[in-house]
Amino acid sequence: MQCTMGTKPAQLTVLPIRTVHLAGQPQANISDHQSMVNLAPFGLCRSLAFPPTAAATAAALGTLTPMPCVHNTPTPWFVGKFDDLIQGQPALLKSCKCQCIWGGTISLITDGQMGEGTQYVQKKPKSSPPHAEATFVKPKKSSHCW
Repeated sequence: MQCTMGTKPAQLTVLPIRTVHLAGQPQANISDHQSMVNLAPFGLCRSLAFPPTAAATAAALGTLTPMPCVHNTPTPWFVGKFDDLIQGQPALLKSCKCQCIWGGTISLITDGQMGEGTQYVQKKPKSSPPHAEATFVKPKKSSHCW
């Protein structure tokens, strides 16, 4: 993830209570927006709406002085996948955004999946001898992202 007011990317954490997995990872939904639970800090916050940054900038006579990020994201991610519910909430997509009350917009940099979201799975027919060539099966394309 990246915040428009942060100085470095952070990782989204999906709690292991999820029963739906994608690419071996628990699937996120729009309710995964809790500060310091799901969303790690984004380095330093450059927003003057963030009180510590505003105070440090004032003390530096107007020179922007970013302070350690402590985001506040009280509302869920928006534009989730409403036709695919994960524990009753829309699935999180790579295109989703989350708003911090200090003015930053949080977005997903990567969906956490290997490849482009559609993988080829290598399978050998069960009745084939061990030296038989593998066949490739293209799974149904998934729009799940996190």
